[in-house]
Amino acid sequence: MCGRYAASRGPEDLAGIFEIEKWEPEETLEPDYNVAPTKEVYAVLDRPLKDAADPRPVRQLRKLKWGLVPSWSKTPEGGARMINARAETVHEKPSYRRAFSSRRCILPADGYYEWVTGQQERDLEVEGKKKRPRKQPYFVLPADGSVFAMAGLYEFWRDRTLPDEHPLAWWATCSVITTEAETGPLAVAPAEGPGSLSDIHPRMPLMLTPDRWDAWLDPARTDAEDLRALLAPPPAGLMRAYPVATAVSNVRNNGPELLKELEGPEEGTLF
Repeated sequence: MCGRYAASRGPEDLAGIFEIEKWEPEETLEPDYNVAPTKEVYAVLDRPLKDAADPRPVRQLRKLKWGLVPSWSKTPEGGARMINARAETVHEKPSYRRAFSSRRCILPADGYYEWVTGQQERDLEVEGKKKRPRKQPYFVLPADGSVFAMAGLYEFWRDRTLPDEHPLAWWATCSVITTEAETGPLAVAPAEGPGSLSDIHPRMPLMLTPDRWDAWLDPARTDAEDLRALLAPPPAGLMRAYPVATAVSNVRNNGPELLKELEGPEEGTLF
């Protein structure tokens, strides 16, 4: 699962990392250390420029709303519930399969937050029977400090209640693809607490290593089986996790202090 993440890199930094060819200064976002569903986020995507004579795809940095609204949806209300798409079924689910075929993106992050849960609650959540209460939050990020490139999908939705020229007539939305959490040891584990990502939560965002970026973003690749090969988990042992303050549990809190590593779980929280 991915329900919250941090994204502090600016357009200039992301442009260098992802070889961005086009981005609009008016779409610049402030650093966000507590990205929550329905917020606007950066997305890297390859797409022809609107009204351009050259039809080739251009690497762009775009601003999207987190929570995918399918193009066929009658209303946008369900977007807040469609923040994650499962790698195992994304190719066949009606809400995601068209985007998976031709509208894939990368959602850049510093890392993501996850709240540890007990084994019994974890088993129930895997079965879809219970939404667990949040406990001690952990921040998960690449151990080498590189960008956390989350595999994503994007979609366009037309609000038919508004005229074409209205600035809100079109919605551009996205979803994070998730996969089973790694069971192997973390590259850097906290002194006390989880030793692997699966000890924290059974799901994790699918991180794309740089060697897969071009293939994932290429809109010319549309074969479902070919694309599914790109959904393989990254090599094990690339990630670290550490406990952070429970202040991150409140979406109103936002600042670099949320990323501060604690020596151990906060008092009153449980691993």
